[in-house]
Parts: sequence; structure tokens; C-alpha cells
Amino acid sequence: MNFARAPDHLSNVAKAMTVEVELPDLEPDEKDERPRVRGRGRGRRERHRRSLWFTIPVSILTGLIAIAVLTPLTVGARIWHQARQDERPRSDAIIVLGAAQYNGVPSPTLQWRLQHALDLYRAGVAPAIVTVGGKAPGDNFTEAESGRRWLVQRGGVPAAKVVAVPVGRDTLESFEAVGKEFRRLHWSSGVIVTDPWHGLRSKRMAEANGIKAAASPTRSGPSVQTRDTQFHYIVRETGGYLSYVLLGKSVKTPSETIKIIHGDPAKSGTPTGPTGAPTGTPHP
Repeated sequence: MNFARAPDHLSNVAKAMTVEVELPDLEPDEKDERPRVRGRGRGRRERHRRSLWFTIPVSILTGLIAIAVLTPLTVGARIWHQARQDERPRSDAIIVLGAAQYNGVPSPTLQWRLQHALDLYRAGVAPAIVTVGGKAPGDNFTEAESGRRWLVQRGGVPAAKVVAVPVGRDTLESFEAVGKEFRRLHWSSGVIVTDPWHGLRSKRMAEANGIKAAASPTRSGPSVQTRDTQFHYIVRETGGYLSYVLLGKSVKTPSETIKIIHGDPAKSGTPTGPTGAPTGTPHP
């Protein structure tokens, strides 16, 4: 046996053992790398989930705010557009919506509507006129009766050509009654006479009660006196239209929005009697 080569042999064995010992040391490093990759993936997914939980509610809230803002603006624009139309198709009747009356005397607002209906009747738009409106507690006359008397006595319309529907303290009630009267008389179409800003809602209610409706609004009177008054009516009618479409309710008739310039009926837009004095007294 050659003992001189023993150190070399032992050296080779030691190297082999060193390799065998070092190789297993790589496995933990590989195991450590895999969890770190998986951890980064989970982090991205969690951040994505958190992002969705934030984005979805914000998107919904933004959409609701947009609807809440744009819907009234759109309706207001439609009211303004309808107010500028003067629709006069040949129809079965002219429908005069009610307004305040004082012991049988039509208020300025109602007088302007009656005068406009009289002009349409004389122009041959329809062979009959329907006056509409009930009465407040304590009143002796209804709006419909007061309007009919004015058309017959002041306008010279034959009594048989004026139909009074003395029902309703708001537009919806009135049109429900007018719809029944139209069916009884076998009428189907009507031209509505009211203030400009009331045209869109009135047409919608008339059509819901079986009337093919057009609107020919007045161009004079308290509702068109000033920019402030017009803005007030548009805002009010926007709320009234949405209330009807969404809830099926009608806005109650408010006190008239009238800004009378005392002593100058021409500036106030108030129809006058033979003496030149205003024929109606506004609500206090």
C-alpha cells in the first residue's frame, strides 16, 4: 500500500463531500424565491379589490349626482321650448284652464286666458270652448262658471258652445274631469289655453286622460311680466312636471304670482273694463 498518495485521495474525498454538502444549500434559496413571487401576486389582487371597492361606489355616486342635476335642467329646457310654441290644429274644443276668480269676476290671469281662447274660437280653431276649474272653500262661483259667463256675456259666444267643467283645484283633477266630459261628448282633441310655462305639464296630463292635446299659451299677463317671474314659473313647473311623472301627483294651485304696478294697468298687463279700471283684484 502506497501511503504517499493518501493525502491526495483524502483531498478528493473531502472535495466530493464539500460538493455534496453545498448542493443541498441551494434548495432553501429556491424555496424562498417561490413564496416571494406568490406574495407579490396576492398583493396585486388585493390592491385591485381595494380599487374596485373605491371605484364602484364613486362611479355610482357620480352617476346619481349627474342624474339629479341633468334631469331638472333637461325638463326646464323642455318647458321653455314648449312655452315658445303656439299650436293651433283644428280640434274638437278649446280648453281654458282655470285660475282665480273673485265673486264671479275672472282674475287678470284668467281673463287673459279667456281672451286668448276667444281669439282662437273666432279664428275657427275649434267649434266649442271648455272652461275648467272648481272653487275654493267659501267661494260663491267656480272658475269654470266665471269663465263661461265671461265668454258668453263679454265675448258673445253662444251659450251652447261653451261647456263648463266646474271640477278641480289642481291641473290633474281638472283634466280627469275634462277627460270624462270629452268621452261623454265623443270628442278626442283639444287645444289647451294656459300660461306658457304650464303647457308641457298640461299636455302630458291631457294625453293621460285620452285627449289628443296641443297647447296655445297666452303671451300676456302676470306670468310673463318680468324675467324673475318667468324664472319662478319655470322652476315651479319643473318641480310640478317631475312630481307628476315620478309620483303621479299634481302641484296645488298657488296664489298668483302677480306684480301689479298700481295705477298703470297697461304696465301691469291687466285687462281693463269699460272705465279703464282693472276688472279683477289679485290675491292679497
